Amino acid sequence: MKSNYSLDDLRCFCWVARCSSFKEAAQSLDMPLSTLSRRIRQLESDIGLRLLNRDAHRVVLTRIGEQYFQRSSPLFDELHDIDEALHRDRYQPQGKIRICAPINAGLYFLRNLFYEFLQQYPEIQLDLHFSNSLIDIEAEGIDVAFRVGNPMVENWVVRPLKDIYFMLCAHPDAEVADIATPEDLRGHDTIICRPMLPWRLVHKESGQACEYYPHQDARLEVDEILMLTHGVKTGLGIGYIPDYFALPMVAQGEIQHVLPDWRSQARTLSMLYRDRDHLPMRVRLFIEFIIEHFARN
Repeated sequence: MKSNYSLDDLRCFCWVARCSSFKEAAQSLDMPLSTLSRRIRQLESDIGLRLLNRDAHRVVLTRIGEQYFQRSSPLFDELHDIDEALHRDRYQPQGKIRICAPINAGLYFLRNLFYEFLQQYPEIQLDLHFSNSLIDIEAEGIDVAFRVGNPMVENWVVRPLKDIYFMLCAHPDAEVADIATPEDLRGHDTIICRPMLPWRLVHKESGQACEYYPHQDARLEVDEILMLTHGVKTGLGIGYIPDYFALPMVAQGEIQHVLPDWRSQARTLSMLYRDRDHLPMRVRLFIEFIIEHFARN
């Protein structure tokens, strides 16, 4: 059945009932006394019942009015609490942010930033999910997602943060002297790390591009950079490793650089979030914090 009365008029009635005074209720509602009186009369007319008995000195609930007040007041109290919570979300730096990121990039580029952010905003909590799987960020209720490579998600804002390059590496004793071009990789054992496929390589000087699919020579398939790196160091095959991770090991002689004149096309670390406007303050502060850091570095 469709209601024939205004819920806002019912809210006004609850204020009058709570205050036992039209004058106090009008002050609480920041409403002219005459307007409040008119709206209560309208409510009684709409429902066809008297809710209040009034005289010159006091306001008393009728039996029906008492029933309406007892059942309606908690609803408006709950709405008030919801409004307060929404206000806090919009204007106060507190609450939980759900974040997902790929494992290695999250550990190398983002982990310390997350800690610094928490130290700066002690009333904000982070719920972190590190995974190399492309989860459904909307279904999982993610507020901010970090992705490497092709990050497009419909209706999400994509903010590029940093370009990442991969390089081919092998065990220091591996026989790779015959490898002069990506095509020469055929016949050599490889280690695949999903989802970095195919290996998209670019010659540093000529700009020549090449895509290599290492499936037929793969000794090992993993989905995590540390497993990939350990496999390369063990001598199981050639792997496609991020340069920020590989270069220190090359310098220490733990692995060797294969095809040093080639490197991957840039794979961009990006931050994704759902909206540019109407963000909770905690999410907006986090986004600004991350953008400011990468703008400096």
